[in-house]
Amino acid sequence: ADEAQHGHYNDGYNPYNQQVHFDNRVNDPFNPPSQHSQFTNPYDVEPFEGSILQPPPPPPINTYTGTPGPFSRPPPSPAPTHLSPPPPPPPSVSFASNPFQTPGPPPPPPLSTTPLSHGVYRTPYGHEDDHADQDRIDTGDIPLLRRDPSQASSFQHVDPNVPDDDESVNNIRYGRIPQRVPRRYKTIKKVELFHGNFVLDSEVPTKLLDMGTQRNSREFTHMRYSAATCDPNDFKDSGFTLRQVHYDPPRRTELFIVMTMYNEDDELFCRTMHGVMKNVAHLCKRERSKTWGKDGWKKVVVCIVSDGRAKINSRTLSVIAAMGAYQEGVAKNEVNKMPVTAHIYEYTTQISITPSLKIEGPEKDVVPVQIIFCLKEKNQKKINSHRWFFNAFGPLLQPNVCVLLDVGTQPGPTSIYHLWKAFDINSNVGGACGEIVAMKGKWGRHLINPLVAAQNFEYKMSNILDKPLESIFGYITVLPGAFSAYRYIALQNDHTGEGPLQKYFLGEKMHGADADIFTANMYLAEDRILCWELVSKRGGSWVLHYVKSAYAVTDVPDQVPELISQRRRWLNGSFFAAVHSTVHFYYIYRSAHSFVRKFWIHVEMVYQFFNLVFSWFALANYFIAFSILASALEDKSFNLPWTPIVNHILTYFYLGLLIMCFILSLGNRPQGSKWGYAGAFVGFAIITIYMTAAAFLLAIKGIENVAATVNQNSNRPLQLSDVFTNPIFRNIVLSLLSTLGLYILSSLIFFEPWHMITSFIQYLLMAPSYIAVLNVYAFSNVHDISWGTKGDNKPQADLGKVETKGDNKNEVEVVIPTAKNDINALYEDAIHVLNTKRPKIEQKVDEKTAQEDYYKGFRTNVLLVWTLSNALLAAVVVSANNTESANTAVNGYMAFILFSVAGLAFIRFVGSTTYMIIRLFAGE
Repeated sequence: ADEAQHGHYNDGYNPYNQQVHFDNRVNDPFNPPSQHSQFTNPYDVEPFEGSILQPPPPPPINTYTGTPGPFSRPPPSPAPTHLSPPPPPPPSVSFASNPFQTPGPPPPPPLSTTPLSHGVYRTPYGHEDDHADQDRIDTGDIPLLRRDPSQASSFQHVDPNVPDDDESVNNIRYGRIPQRVPRRYKTIKKVELFHGNFVLDSEVPTKLLDMGTQRNSREFTHMRYSAATCDPNDFKDSGFTLRQVHYDPPRRTELFIVMTMYNEDDELFCRTMHGVMKNVAHLCKRERSKTWGKDGWKKVVVCIVSDGRAKINSRTLSVIAAMGAYQEGVAKNEVNKMPVTAHIYEYTTQISITPSLKIEGPEKDVVPVQIIFCLKEKNQKKINSHRWFFNAFGPLLQPNVCVLLDVGTQPGPTSIYHLWKAFDINSNVGGACGEIVAMKGKWGRHLINPLVAAQNFEYKMSNILDKPLESIFGYITVLPGAFSAYRYIALQNDHTGEGPLQKYFLGEKMHGADADIFTANMYLAEDRILCWELVSKRGGSWVLHYVKSAYAVTDVPDQVPELISQRRRWLNGSFFAAVHSTVHFYYIYRSAHSFVRKFWIHVEMVYQFFNLVFSWFALANYFIAFSILASALEDKSFNLPWTPIVNHILTYFYLGLLIMCFILSLGNRPQGSKWGYAGAFVGFAIITIYMTAAAFLLAIKGIENVAATVNQNSNRPLQLSDVFTNPIFRNIVLSLLSTLGLYILSSLIFFEPWHMITSFIQYLLMAPSYIAVLNVYAFSNVHDISWGTKGDNKPQADLGKVETKGDNKNEVEVVIPTAKNDINALYEDAIHVLNTKRPKIEQKVDEKTAQEDYYKGFRTNVLLVWTLSNALLAAVVVSANNTESANTAVNGYMAFILFSVAGLAFIRFVGSTTYMIIRLFAGE
């Protein structure tokens, strides 16, 4: 049944002419409160004058020819008698009145035929219009089309104080779709407020409708716009609704997918959106499923949340408009003097746009997809976008599973189904994630960049060793916000108002000098907080699961400054979040997990604490390893007289690079010291090559010494057991080889060995830079918790206002594009933007934000503790290495470090192998 039968639509015609107030006592989203008077079948009586089903008045007559005007809509055939609604009072739509006209809809405005020199016609207001491809007639003396200079303009007003998208210094337009022709909308429309809110249905362009196969249902023929004037938490209580609850029967939402974005371009957006469309099409192909099938798209809602109207890329906005989920000229800034906080557009699209900007329709197996496009008025961070998703739209739709995606991350064609399947198989799964795959390009060409290759290896080993181990324990430390899923009921707060979402959204307020700096840094990794709060939820027994079959491809930084800036937030957030979960490990006792599950989570907490200590002292341990390997080469048995000089030079080189990293981190942005940081990466790679060569020489010399000893003492062939008697081989070479062997074996078990061939060497060379460069920059900027939202709190007034006038406080007059040629012209504007070549992006350096003294003081304290503790450890071990009496202790410490690395790798290997065995029988 059409939404118009049992729901509200507002396109200037109200067949029921009666609305009751919203009833907050009704909480069931599938049984919404009554919105109209008693329902009468609209198909039992004759059409009345003015009905949308009644044939329109005769077309306008050309003054000169007596023929219908070129832009007149051809009259549709009369509606059948049984398809006409009952006669209510006259419809509420009207055009601008004037004392010389009789009421009723006037003919569409004819335009001037005065040609311009370049073949473009001029509109009645002096603006150029390049959409004219037919003869036009003069406006004559029709008062509607003549602007009265004594009256205030009722057309869309552009605030001169608001910068236009043409002023973008990056050669990229933001905020709105650029029009090829400036135009003013001529229709003043009376719109009845819906529960006191401005909600409007607008016809979609004819061209868009013609691309689909379904052209009758209102969800395809009209886009709905709602001007939200409330906080996300008050969305439902303020009387706002969504289309899904108005259908007859209301649609059950099984999957609710959110795509968060800021200013990403059209290619990144299409990459994600097209991937989601493919996944929905796959769900509809699962004919044997009890949940999915041909009409499975009706159980999926895709929510696009854009963080800031002035920040959205105009080409991305053009893509959304081309799909039908956005129209220029409909949105307003205020409703009855209440500022609009978010512009919400709802539409069910039948087309998909590929990253190469090719439109695909049903002929390419594209199925309809229900879209909610939430365009936030202000830039308020990603976590606020999630609050609109979970707290505003979630209570209305009551979904089963929520999928979180970042724009730019492309899910695999069946990945969303596999994520959903994990929840369907195990009712205790509260959250799940798939594999994040680094985008390698065609034929892996991006792997030529060593930064991309190193991150590819890092991502792969994390998905092979870390995620499966944590999945076995039941607690995954982080479900990446770029691609993860949660069970909606698992996230809900308990009866005391505390719970996962309540703790998660505390991060929205964690900024400014009044915030606790430790907590503020912890909330840089808010997804880690959500995972811990979900597992330790009071009275719950939810577990987190890793789904290998689900994957998503994402871009990784390919420049040193981008990598440093990204990892600063990751490292600081993960470190403080790990400290939080370790210190508050007792939260697990408030949950309802079984004794066995709690035991294994305790084991994991010990494992995580060990990793935390290792990461804290990584800076010292790496220098210790370098010093011991370098000094071992000075042994006279190697016959390398030049090694002391080289070691001396490299030691000062190492310390010089480290000091340079501290200086750059404390005083320079990565983008402003690109070559300095790049030089540090290269310098530490040279030191790694030297250490690797030293390890090989020590291994070879150790085996030769053992062989000579065996031949001299027992005169027998060398055996494998003899090799282990040499301390150098046993403590250094064996531990390193065992770590590498576990990497290779686990990769073979997962049938993914290629990263060991294409990316291992690059990762080996970049490993010390991960420790020295990235960690130094992260701890040196621990005071910086900014999200880049400074200066975006100024209200804008470029969209116009909605105010009630007269005695009827439930009716407003708005200026919007309703004429078919206006709607089609705006759609052509969006298509025109996509047909133009993407402009070259020129990076602009923003003005540096001044930091509070409180944050800098905290940064100084943390940095001092970290550097002094690492320096003390390195000094003690390296100094002891110079005396014969402490040589044994140093070798023992080195053996402890290296075998700890091998031991941790073995634990991860056992966990990943167990995961693969369980997976064989789990049916994933």
